[in-house]
Amino acid sequence: MKAKILGCSGGIGGRHLRTTSILINHSVLIDAGTGVADLSLAEMAMIDHVFLTHTHLDHIATLPLMIDTVGDMRDKPMVVHATEAVLQILKNHIFNWAIWPDFTEIPTVEAPFLQFSPLRVGQKIKVDGLTVTAIPAEHTVPAVGYHLDSGAGSLVFTGDTTINDRFWPVVNKIGNLRHLIIECAFSNREERLARISKHLCPDMLAAELLKLERDCEIHITHLKPGQIELTMGELETCIGDFNPRMLQNNQVLEF
Repeated sequence: MKAKILGCSGGIGGRHLRTTSILINHSVLIDAGTGVADLSLAEMAMIDHVFLTHTHLDHIATLPLMIDTVGDMRDKPMVVHATEAVLQILKNHIFNWAIWPDFTEIPTVEAPFLQFSPLRVGQKIKVDGLTVTAIPAEHTVPAVGYHLDSGAGSLVFTGDTTINDRFWPVVNKIGNLRHLIIECAFSNREERLARISKHLCPDMLAAELLKLERDCEIHITHLKPGQIELTMGELETCIGDFNPRMLQNNQVLEF
């Protein structure tokens, strides 16, 4: 199983900063940030399942546009998987006819371009040879992370989160864990902002990783533009023994 990083930045700008989105093989998308816009029409049309961590704009920005663009190129609805709380926010504030048409009714209610599928934390969903499990996240809005298991290996994506004691017991039970993608949105000088906005900074992440009991590759995501070098330098000081690596656009992780 291959995970291609379409976007992993905490902001936008230039040719290399795209917000969160991960494509699994060709048919499964984790979040729908601005990185999705770099896909071709054919590649977008192949996406059958979208798993959302939460509804902040950097994680859903291209979802309405993608469905509008490729809906008539497909023979079945694109399925958006998320918690009931997340789906309700999408219904109330995005697909509400005021911000964007409700594609769960277009072109007809019987055969729409979009279908919502609620999930619960801990629920396992099997799609295209992949088992996806929603895992706890702690953010300012309803949010989850995801455990992706190919059978041969697992990748865990925290989503946007802060200090979260519910997360680590779940991760520590994953025997085939290969990759952990974990956010670190702010540098230590912005620790107060990190705590208020329920993100992580290097000192906070260092304390969190002491709870990790599995060997795996650590990938840092959601770095804020303008603080990337500072934050990665602080991470090297704080968690250098974990060999953290900055996640990159177009990087491919196998699991």
